[in-house]
Amino acid sequence: MDHQKNIRNMVVIAHVDHGKTTLTDSLLARAGYIPMDQAGDKMATHTREDEKQKGITIKSTAISLYYEMDEDDEQTGNNGYLINLIDSPGHVDFSSEVTAALRVTDGAMVVVDCVSGVCVQTETVLRQALTEYIKPVLMMNKLDRLIFEKQLSPEEIYLGLRKTIEDVNVILSVYGDASSPMGDISLDPTIGNVAFGSGLHGWGFNLKTFAKMYAKKLSMSEEKIMKKLWGDNFFHPQTKKWSKTETEGSVRGFNKFIIEPLVKVLQASRDGDKETTKTLVEKIGLTLNSTVMEKEGKDFMRTVMKKWVPAADSMLDMIIHHLPSPVTAQKYRTEVLYEGPLDDEAAIAMKNCDPNGPLMMYVSKMVPAQDKGRFYAFGRVFSGTVSSGLDIRILCPGYNPEKIKDPKLHKTSVPRLVVMMGGSAMGLHEVPCGNVVGLGGVDKFIVKTATVTTYEQAHNMKVLKFSVSPVVRVAVDVVEPSDLPKLVEGMKRLAKADTMVQCTVESGQYIVSGAGELHIDICLNDLETKYASVPLKRSDPVVSYRETVTELSDRVCMSKSNSKLFRLSATAQPLPAGLPEEIEEGKVTTVQDFKERARYLDDNFGIESGLGRKIWCFGPEGSGPNLLVDGTKSVQYMQDIKDSVVAGFQWASSEGVLCEEAMRGVRVDIVDAHIHSDPAHRRGGQIIPTSRRVFYAAMLTAKPRLMEPVYYVEVQCIDTVLGGVYNCLTRRRGELVEEYHQPGTPMCTIKSYLPVSESFGFTQELRGQTGGQAFPTCMFDHWQLHPSDPLDPESKAASIVSETRTRKGLPPKIPALENYLDKL
Repeated sequence: MDHQKNIRNMVVIAHVDHGKTTLTDSLLARAGYIPMDQAGDKMATHTREDEKQKGITIKSTAISLYYEMDEDDEQTGNNGYLINLIDSPGHVDFSSEVTAALRVTDGAMVVVDCVSGVCVQTETVLRQALTEYIKPVLMMNKLDRLIFEKQLSPEEIYLGLRKTIEDVNVILSVYGDASSPMGDISLDPTIGNVAFGSGLHGWGFNLKTFAKMYAKKLSMSEEKIMKKLWGDNFFHPQTKKWSKTETEGSVRGFNKFIIEPLVKVLQASRDGDKETTKTLVEKIGLTLNSTVMEKEGKDFMRTVMKKWVPAADSMLDMIIHHLPSPVTAQKYRTEVLYEGPLDDEAAIAMKNCDPNGPLMMYVSKMVPAQDKGRFYAFGRVFSGTVSSGLDIRILCPGYNPEKIKDPKLHKTSVPRLVVMMGGSAMGLHEVPCGNVVGLGGVDKFIVKTATVTTYEQAHNMKVLKFSVSPVVRVAVDVVEPSDLPKLVEGMKRLAKADTMVQCTVESGQYIVSGAGELHIDICLNDLETKYASVPLKRSDPVVSYRETVTELSDRVCMSKSNSKLFRLSATAQPLPAGLPEEIEEGKVTTVQDFKERARYLDDNFGIESGLGRKIWCFGPEGSGPNLLVDGTKSVQYMQDIKDSVVAGFQWASSEGVLCEEAMRGVRVDIVDAHIHSDPAHRRGGQIIPTSRRVFYAAMLTAKPRLMEPVYYVEVQCIDTVLGGVYNCLTRRRGELVEEYHQPGTPMCTIKSYLPVSESFGFTQELRGQTGGQAFPTCMFDHWQLHPSDPLDPESKAASIVSETRTRKGLPPKIPALENYLDKL
């Protein structure tokens, strides 16, 4: 733990079912954590019962593994390495777990199924990784499927692998930054950052594996051979010469020296031809003992391949030589992680990965502890050393270091430290920077994430940005009214345990919001069986909507306070296209220098810089995609009422006028105000409700509309069932984006948009229509205007508004404008 240069913090990321957990098993077996013969079957990082039953990863699992390599590390002279590995989920509903894992790691092993190639979630997790400055390496898994299942020729295998690597590199070039301090992150088998193999059978290799085997035979250095084993390099067996162009009798180097011997050994061992297998492997210096020769069938094949080309060795080679240590990574990651000035004491210590500097740690998720109802705060130490008994400051999201007393600051000490080992935890006394660690006994101060520090002037680390949104909601209730306190406590625990889920109370209803049907289902099962431990009733899933406006208000709206001594006038209009997304992505924020922000808004969105400087706040929650602008001129006492007007805007933007759904893409301008000179008439009780009323009036006069969430859907199927797929999509208001046929196969990929409200039961219907031969992946993509007008009582939008208001215990009709608009 003290040798930071010999630490690798890495995460395994991929699309669902591409084989992350089976490959992770090989690494665990190499470290002695599980028996080698169980690698590929054990699924050791599946620590939950539902993970074992469904065969998918639901929660990211951290485990610290120690390896000793054959050769000493050139820089440190130490051949022992600590790899803090996190196995993450591939299902899109759980991608918030991937986001939390990426924050505490420096490198990622991207796993891609050789047959399926790059899928929607592959692109999503890679995009997230590049945003966090995480360096990737690539593992091409399930190579055995191309050989046995697809029965492709060596040249077809090469072309398929090359295309997939090119597809990944395209994503890296699109989302990566050419001037990034990470340097060149492109993937190239000849430099060793791409490996191939089969996680299920525990074998794998990179070009270096075979270069070592052939170095003596071909009288060439390993580096030269690696260059020859990929690309247009052809070997002529008779002349023993290499050429750049294919001539009669010559064979591509990759096919001749890797695929052909691989296929021979695989086929001979699978067919049980032990003598041929023995002869083949003896040619490359491998002897099979009697224990191996006694095995039969697939066991024999797996054992032979694991002895010849063990998957763990090639993966470790990539992880150690192509992923950065904390010392290297923190030099360039600090700028994208730290909100404060990059020349303060905390930032400098983080950049230098200094164990003697002030403690800076980011807690990315809460992990349930063995004690029921308690949690470990799991995170990464970026600088300093954390030890049990240390006095710390916990900064929750939104903490402002300039406030004298900020409720988001908690001072306490660390009762206990643990290192995560899969489903268990091991106690420690101290942990230096560059490592991941769990803090015990601080869970009462942290809801989901936090910055932990000893530095008094420290700023927060940047909040996590998720690629999915909690757009599916379910109302829950207890069967027995006496169990209600248990439900309330259980929802608090669920909110801690899951980085994405939102647990709220609306009009007396207890609401759980998640990313999709599967996510909601897992969360509710956890709530019922683990956190509340009481039987629950649940409603059908419903969709979260957003409220927006489509035009500038047709008049200036004015509202008065109850005392009639305060008047506020405002208008509403839509934000320019693209600005709400930039606010959500953190490109435009409240913590930016206001002059810089005004210039950016003027240059990119045409909001004149004078108004750009007068932005009072973002909303809801101080960071949402709506703006409140002070457009008044020469009005006295505006600064005195600012906090109350901002509170009114946060209230209005979190519960809009149509059906109390959050607002999105709305700019509200305060045009004028009449403020009494007596401070007694400028209190929040007068200002806040009046502000909310005028903001509602401004929205109703600006052609309000609903926005609905939309999934990006990728369906993989065979071309004979395309008709059934299109029928399903058309009936549910789906919009086709692209249809792609994989050359040489009957497989087809359909990409489309589907409103989330139409997605419930989509997977079951699709499988019914196609005889189970279509496999959809749905992930949240964007918000779109609902096609109908909610103010037209006959419209579909009006029906949605009425149902939502009724569900929340509100009158079914939208309140009339007169309820909010006053006259002089």
